[in-house]
Amino acid sequence: MSNKQFSRRNFLAAAGAAGLGARWVFGAPGQAKPKPVRIGIIGVGGRGSYHLRLVLAAGLEVPAVCDIVPSRTQRAIATVAKARGTKPEGYSNGPKDYTRMLARDDLDAVIVATPMQDHAYMCVDAMRAGKHVLCEVCATVTVDECWDIVRAAEETGKIYMLAENYAYWYHCMTILNMVQKGVFGDLTYGECGYVHDCRGIYFKGDGSLTWRGELMRDFVGNWYTTHPVGPVCQWMGVNRGDCLTTLVSMNTRQAGIEHYAKKRFPEGHPGRNVRFKAGDSINTLIRTANGAMIDLRFDAASARPHPTTCYFGLQGLKASYESRTQQIWIDGRSKGYRWEALNHYAKEFEHPKWQSLRERSKGGNGDAPFVLQEFLEAIRTGGPAPVDVYDAAAWSAIIPLSAKSVTEGSRPQAIPDFTRGKWRTRKG
Repeated sequence: MSNKQFSRRNFLAAAGAAGLGARWVFGAPGQAKPKPVRIGIIGVGGRGSYHLRLVLAAGLEVPAVCDIVPSRTQRAIATVAKARGTKPEGYSNGPKDYTRMLARDDLDAVIVATPMQDHAYMCVDAMRAGKHVLCEVCATVTVDECWDIVRAAEETGKIYMLAENYAYWYHCMTILNMVQKGVFGDLTYGECGYVHDCRGIYFKGDGSLTWRGELMRDFVGNWYTTHPVGPVCQWMGVNRGDCLTTLVSMNTRQAGIEHYAKKRFPEGHPGRNVRFKAGDSINTLIRTANGAMIDLRFDAASARPHPTTCYFGLQGLKASYESRTQQIWIDGRSKGYRWEALNHYAKEFEHPKWQSLRERSKGGNGDAPFVLQEFLEAIRTGGPAPVDVYDAAAWSAIIPLSAKSVTEGSRPQAIPDFTRGKWRTRKG
């Protein structure tokens, strides 16, 4: 089962054909419909515009939008006006204008879809302004920021959810269901990686760097952790029966981006002169409190085709899974001592949430709409969010700690327990 079968684009096409909207988000026909949540969006570039379309398709109110680039704000205003017939207020008066938006009393929640370097302080400001938060990945870039979002969520009681859509990929949820039903037995090892040729999006047309390019220039660690590590942490029950404790990282030299720049830009172009600190690949080994290990790779600088941006693997006492081939082996169930297609178990172990979605969408597939649905459900019920602030902090702390490990000669680094021991009794 390829990831292309359940891409965002395919889901949105199916959703439009099936007439999805408030009915899908708020429940089946005949059920009482809660009052629509009023959502503001901070950052309406590519990803933020995508969230805006989902919010509008869900029948939610959008009183305000914000972006540092005025043309993006105006585009978002026009999108809402076309869908609703009324214009939201726009905020584009400098990098702190989002705080003026947060002061509004007609916003229940905000979606933060700015560059990741800005996520933490914006989310803290939003929660302390009385708003629930759905934050794009990754959540933070420093350990101090991890603690900042944890404290803000705890002290305000507001819902914080990380918009980690890879956790909702069909096969990731199928494996989660199998783990929870005991198919794998005790888990000992997980592997995952974000391996994606992103060289073309590190540069703007004039050769200057995008925010991603700036991270590759200035940062030696793994700065994009949550897509690959999130599903594996969920499988292993991290923060709900297990805890990340220690990591060690090692990286390669930098070659890929600078080679790309020489091919893309002519002799004498300033784009050729940028020097990047990040290596092409960085591998991080993570130990858990229960003695399991996660092997996490990040490579967004190498020239290579890729059928999907992430890969996953899982080893338990009774089963093993490999996403590159979408194969599984289950002791006592698989025929002989050989791999078989995960599809053979799709009907039996399809996650209940996907069963519900399939019924409502008449066959549509997708992942990110689940994030919005579950965020809204967490607000309605008072939480907790399925990917909460403790998950966001633990998964994102790998970013600065991997860099610290590399700069200290691959020395092991302790990962803080952001739950302060509550992982032992927390339920999923």
